[in-house]
Amino acid sequence: MNKKRPVFLDLTKMRMPVAAIVSILHRMSGFVLFLAIPYLLYLWLVSLSSAEDYDALRAALHGGVTRSLVYIVLLALLYHWVAGIRHLLMDMGIGEEKISGRRGALLVLAAVVILALLLGVWLW
Repeated sequence: MNKKRPVFLDLTKMRMPVAAIVSILHRMSGFVLFLAIPYLLYLWLVSLSSAEDYDALRAALHGGVTRSLVYIVLLALLYHWVAGIRHLLMDMGIGEEKISGRRGALLVLAAVVILALLLGVWLW
């Protein structure tokens, strides 16, 4: 049998390090923020068009669907901000080692969970 054949790696059975998961989630939150730009611009446009539209937008923001969308966008913004600070610190040479990188990733996840709970309390 030919030993030079490519090896099939089943990514579902591989265990990713916490730092890699935080990095992937950072990219995903940036993508969510990019996709949310037209929605946020629309909300901004509606809020500035007239006083009646502003009042209608405020009433819509008390609804469950709109409030959930705003929560998702704000959660993505919080995650991207916290993970971005971690990446900036790593660019300065802080937390580049394996152990400190893992601790930093766990700290990011813990901070985001706490901030997500506070954000949920604030919105609801």
